[in-house]
Amino acid sequence: QVQLVESGGGLVQAGGSLRLSCAASGGPFSFATMGWFRQAPGKEREFVAERIWSGATNYADSVKGRFTISRDNAKNTLYLQMNSLKPEDTAIYYCGLKQRSSGTYYGWGQGTQVTVSS
Repeated sequence: QVQLVESGGGLVQAGGSLRLSCAASGGPFSFATMGWFRQAPGKEREFVAERIWSGATNYADSVKGRFTISRDNAKNTLYLQMNSLKPEDTAIYYCGLKQRSSGTYYGWGQGTQVTVSS
């Protein structure tokens, strides 16, 4: 069974930085596409960034240039480095695996809260 556990969230002032971690277990992930999503109160979960198995990355326009997704296969961990944080980045952040067959994400953990104050 795939298990994903997010951590690293917290309170930060606008302009600050945080690094989120997603610890994965339950199988090899070297050739898996993994991504980060977020959900703000009253809003739908939205795409933030993904790392394709090949190493290529995609970012939402709202975070492009500020966030960086990476992974450490030796540690089985996905990261999201968030710089120049804005209040609108406030949300619960989740990581997930992309299904090869459907192209949709699954395996969400409990999420980690990111709160950016002005």
